[in-house]
Amino acid sequence: MSLPEDLLRDRAGLDEAVVTHLQRLLGDWQILADLSFADLLLWVPVEGRRVPAYLCVGQMRPYTAQTIYTEDLVGEVCDVTDRPMVGRAFSEAKVIRDADPDWSTGVPVREEAIPVRFDGRIVAAITREANVSTARSPSQLELTYLQSAGDLAQMLADGAFPYPPEGHEEEREHSPRVGDGVMRISAEGVVDYASPNAVSAYRRLGQPSGLIGHRLDEFDPEPDDLLARLFAGRQVDDELEQDRAVVRRRLLPLLRDQEVVGALLLVREVTELRRHERALRVKDATIREIHHRVKNNLQTVASLLRLQARRLEAPEAREALAESVRRITSIALVHETLSQESRQRVPFEGITERIVRMLAEGLAHPEVPIAFEIDGDPGELPAEVATPLALVLSELVQNAVEHAFGPDQSEGGTVWIRFERGPVTLRVEIADDGQGPPDGKQINDLEGLGLQIARTLVESELGGTFDGLEVDEGTSIELVLPLP
Repeated sequence: MSLPEDLLRDRAGLDEAVVTHLQRLLGDWQILADLSFADLLLWVPVEGRRVPAYLCVGQMRPYTAQTIYTEDLVGEVCDVTDRPMVGRAFSEAKVIRDADPDWSTGVPVREEAIPVRFDGRIVAAITREANVSTARSPSQLELTYLQSAGDLAQMLADGAFPYPPEGHEEEREHSPRVGDGVMRISAEGVVDYASPNAVSAYRRLGQPSGLIGHRLDEFDPEPDDLLARLFAGRQVDDELEQDRAVVRRRLLPLLRDQEVVGALLLVREVTELRRHERALRVKDATIREIHHRVKNNLQTVASLLRLQARRLEAPEAREALAESVRRITSIALVHETLSQESRQRVPFEGITERIVRMLAEGLAHPEVPIAFEIDGDPGELPAEVATPLALVLSELVQNAVEHAFGPDQSEGGTVWIRFERGPVTLRVEIADDGQGPPDGKQINDLEGLGLQIARTLVESELGGTFDGLEVDEGTSIELVLPLP
């Protein structure tokens, strides 16, 4: 649970609908901070106080101006005497902006308080705090920013911002910001102002540079949905692609008394970003195809070994080839999983289950019931760890099945595979309740081929440790592997 969510639910005691609304506001209020050239603080009332008090549950710094607060105020509680404008925003249910600048920090700070309305009631308040020591004649861009910020502030007070969700929230990772490019659009769809970056973005689409005074359908390549959403007061977040250029656009209708009074059109040129993403997709598909072919080749080798084993009469030779087939199949399982994943990391729990299933079907004696239990979750592992670890598990589980439970042990037993993942290491334990090492020896004293393979892979390939643990019954081997 994130800190704002923890504060909203536990300390503020807000109901689920209000928490969801405020979380959506926290995800979308960077625009207001940038347009206002101001820091934003989100306050909710604290229950059970004799004097009204407010808890800060969110803070946003602007990209367009220097922040006032170098420290983080989230989690602090202030009485109404310290934040009187917040109290007024709650009681008067309107934007409060009539206070003189505050000089307590050494610089003049103009504070405004904006009530946040949801479902007909005021559930929070935002303070908008800007340093006015550098006041000067604002440019047309700054005037457009401030006018739009005032419109959004009023929409907050009216309950019209943030916009209602439409089925699902769009991914906003690459959505344009105010500084990327902004246009002020009239209610009729005419451009009243366009920043230089916005003009440059549309020029990449092959459109003329003179946008101010033109209607959207005169220069935008796909204006129909944009205008329809504008007139309906609904936001747009999509992409345009033309002449090998890609521009992401976001339309924010500005509402007053439920009527559209204009809109902001944020645009961002993302041509190079999309080109890199396409290149990565091609590279990823190539890597997955390589893993698929490696898996097929390993399965072919395993099939050839099975054919060869059928032609042999010596039981030792046939068993040696069968062991090789199982080792090759364990490695093939990792490559098969990698060929199906979009990343070069694999969920190793699924590979463990398939290895156990393969060994249980191929090695377990029908008259000796053996149970397998997997505890813990190893999580996702990179290919360079998953491949040797799969082979190590195959060897150790195979040893447990073959040597811990002989045909004369009709009662069978259990084999455990336990995972414990830490911040920098993965601990793996393979244990059984079988007959234990022969002649009272310890695991570390045994020199079977399977144990040698497992120990070499763990210590040399994975850089981990391989130790036999002392147990009252059966055997237990502990592996501790560093995580990359």
